Amino acid sequence: MQPGQILVADHDGVYVIKMTGDVRLTLCISFDRFIDEMFADRAFCSVLFDLTGAEAIDSTTLGLMAKIAILGRERKNIVPVVVSTNPSINRLLESMGFDDIFEIIHEPGEQMPAGACLPSTEVSEQAARSKVLEAHRILMGLNESNRETFRDLVKSLENSDC
Repeated sequence: MQPGQILVADHDGVYVIKMTGDVRLTLCISFDRFIDEMFADRAFCSVLFDLTGAEAIDSTTLGLMAKIAILGRERKNIVPVVVSTNPSINRLLESMGFDDIFEIIHEPGEQMPAGACLPSTEVSEQAARSKVLEAHRILMGLNESNRETFRDLVKSLENSDC
């Protein structure tokens, strides 16, 4: 599996987030900072996720994607679009309830521009734990199945926060 990358681009408030390879926690601090910057952009009006190059996406990254969908709906009344052609990624998105908060397209469109690559960031254990906890709380809020799936992990992370 190739190492994960998150590539981002925007044009006139339309943001494209392309994930490739094995997308993991090491990218999430940079990704979360990007999310803050994207929502701070007054021109922000829509977001498209291109997952056609993704081989795997961890649950922390999925939680941050859900954060974008939830904030997009609350702040801009938008529904983000996800383009995914990988059957295993499609099953993962469906199992997480993403079809309720995203418009999911399973057919590839035009080639997306590469954009800027978010860096993998070394973070403290506390910062990583905080991001993982935030992302999984978001996923738990999507549906009962996620609540059951991530309950023990969240409890464990909350208890290790002391």
